[in-house]
Order: sequence, then C-alpha cells, then structure tokens
Amino acid sequence: GLTAAAFVVVPGVIKAASKSQRQPDKTVYEFGGPVGAYFTMLGMPGTVIFLCYAIGKDFVMSGADVRALARMPVPQLGELVSAKAAAICLGWFGFQVLLERTLPGKVVEGTDLAPAGGQGRLKYNINGHLAFWTSMGALVMCGSRLSVLYDEFKALAGTACMVSCGLSTYLYATSFKDGALLARGGNSGCPVYDFFIGRELNPRIGNFDLKEFCELRPGLIGWVALNFGMMAKQYKNTGSVSGSMLVVNFLQGLYVWDALYQEQAILSTMDITTDGFGYMLAFGDLAWVPFTYSLQARYLVDHDPGLSTSLLASIACAGLAGYANFRGANSQKDKFRQDPLHPSVKDLETMQVTNQLTGRPTKLLVSGWWGLARKINYTGDWLLSWCTSMTCGCPVVATKGSILPYFYPIYFAALLIHRAGRDDHFCTEKYGEAWREYKKKVPYIFVPYMF
Repeated sequence: GLTAAAFVVVPGVIKAASKSQRQPDKTVYEFGGPVGAYFTMLGMPGTVIFLCYAIGKDFVMSGADVRALARMPVPQLGELVSAKAAAICLGWFGFQVLLERTLPGKVVEGTDLAPAGGQGRLKYNINGHLAFWTSMGALVMCGSRLSVLYDEFKALAGTACMVSCGLSTYLYATSFKDGALLARGGNSGCPVYDFFIGRELNPRIGNFDLKEFCELRPGLIGWVALNFGMMAKQYKNTGSVSGSMLVVNFLQGLYVWDALYQEQAILSTMDITTDGFGYMLAFGDLAWVPFTYSLQARYLVDHDPGLSTSLLASIACAGLAGYANFRGANSQKDKFRQDPLHPSVKDLETMQVTNQLTGRPTKLLVSGWWGLARKINYTGDWLLSWCTSMTCGCPVVATKGSILPYFYPIYFAALLIHRAGRDDHFCTEKYGEAWREYKKKVPYIFVPYMF
C-alpha cells in the first residue's frame, strides 16, 4: 500500500515543489498512458520479487502448474533487506562509477541533439570494455566468496529495487532545473507518467552521463557477476560445475561482453537518442535485467537437469548462431552509419529518404541483413535468449522442470515486439510516406518470408 501511494504522491509533490513555468508538450501516450505507467511501475518490482520466491532451493513451480504457487513462500520484508546486501549493491555501483571515471578510454561524440531540440553533440568517455575485464578480474579474485550472491539474492534484488526508485526520484526532481533538455514525450504534464517514462533526455552530473552509464555498467555487468555467484554456489554445494551452468555463463557472458565491447554503438540507439531517463529505464537497467535475466543460473544451482554433453553442445551452437545473427546485423548497420563507403557495405542497396524532423536526406538499407527483415537483429537476440533457457531442460517433455527459467525469452518476445512497434511509429513520423514505401521493399519484421 505504501509503495502504491508513493508512486503517485512523490512525483506529484516534486512537480508542485518545482514551481516550473514550462508548459506541457503535446504528448502521444505510450504504455497505456498514466494508468498503464502507474501499474507498470507497481508490476515491475512485484515481478522481480515474485520470481525470487518462485525459483529457490526449497520451492520451484513445477512445469507450468500455476496451482503450485499456492505453496510458494510468502515474501518477507526481512528477507528483502539486509545490511550485507546493501553494502554489496552500493559497493558494486560505486566500483563501476570509479572504473568509468578513472580507466583510460577514448572520448567520442554522440548524435546531434538538434532533432531533440538541443544544440551540438554530447561527449562520452568510452571505456566500458576495459571496465568489463577489470570487473571480471575482481570477480575471479573473490573466488568461492561469490556464493554470497546466491545466499543474499532476495535481499540484493530488494536493494536494487529501492536503489532504482531512489535514482528515479532524483532524476525526476533534477529534470526541473533550468536549461534541462527534455525528452520528446517526457513532458506530458502528468507527474506519474513523466516520472515513469523519463523527463530529461540526458541527465548528467558534470560530464558524467547517468543514462549511458546505467545502461551498460552496474546492471549489465552485474548480471554476469550474479551468474558467477550462482556458479560458485553450485561448486560449493556439489564440488563441480555442471555443463548447463557453464553454457549459461558462456552464452550470457558473451552477450554482455559484446555490449561493452560495442559500447560506442549504443549512442545511436533509441534509449540514448530519444527516451528520457526515468523509472522505466532506471529500474530496467539496475533491477530488472540483472535479477530476471539471471534466473537460469539461479535455477541450475539446485535444479540442474543433467543434460547430456551432446545436447548442451547443440544448444551452445544454436546460441552462437543467434549471436552471429545479432552481431552481424548490428555491425553491418553500425558500419554503414559510420562509413557508407566502407568496402563491407558500399555495395549494399539503399533507399533515399528525407528526415522530416530535420529536413536532412538519409539512406535506409534494403539489402544485406537488413533486406531480410526490418528487425533481423532482434531475431538473433531472441534465439540466443531461448538457448540460455534450454540449458534448464524442457518441462513440457520431462517429469521435472519449470517454465520459470523461460521467463527471459517469453518476456523478451513481448519486449522486442513492443520495441518494433515503437520504432515503426517513430519512423513513420520521421520519414512519412517514404517509410511506408520502405516497408514494401522490406515487408518482414523478424523472420524472412514468415513474420
């Protein structure tokens, strides 16, 4: 009840106290508008906590039998908060800030802020790849002590939820400062909706970019840290690490490494160029991703299915195929944006269009990976997520197992479909009739000749 009230009262009090004279912008609501935003804010921490209790040592939902949830332990506040978990969570966040601030890296410019109503380009310190490997070294040095991440998993999740809410409150309050560049759709005038969707486009403390940092560092690398902790716990319990646990750590570690290695590419994504930084991204980055995407590893600590080496090898190969699709498509797009005359992309067929928001001409790829489907990169991303869940066995054909480790690809499908819809709407506004012509040239969204 207190949380439900806080999501209404806190944004309202902040907006009233700001005495802002800026008028609301005309806004096309997403996520069901203010009501949808409110219930999404309630549902996100609720889902994280539910999954913490629905997968554990002494209880796990069998198959897809929702009736079994009646026996699920009732969440206790004392289990969701601990001094040790708070120290780990805040220490990890501070460690990632330290790495971002002190490790060497190249300084690059982001996209032009003019389409968002700003001026010039922001500069970013790109050292995520080095931060990743430094973090891996620190985790390896911890050794078996990482098993504490399994022991404190519920409290760590609870702490991450609170940190996300605290950061969201700070972001909303500081978005009322003079000169803040507001995101399109983030200044509706409705406190609850703006708190959720994100009001300021690129909130910074000095030259420290909060959104770009949170997008890749504490939560994403933290996902790998949690997986390492689950692996350490399994070894502590059994004296060995299972094949399933190794495959999960390998595939998901590869995915996270790729994101940090390709850090500069994120600067042209919708999250950075278009979306404001509010509860939606803050909670997703710091709590949702690390604590729901690590479910497979947590499940395997106590419920490893004992899959054969040949089956695990097949799963790993399928996962690598998904990764190759994901990386190949994204690299082709990024290379074309950086240098259209590069030998690897200069012969690709393109379609000339005009950005109606800026009046500038641009080109859309209609061959190569991007001639197969408009979101072909999502297809590989989704396949990889399925493969990590398959390491936990298939409850449909086995007497033991659970559908819950498949939460990641099931949720991911909904996320990717929603993202594709948002992007289609944005590009329709951006390119007008030319976008409709483009969709005739590339008619498929995810899977060539099917969907």
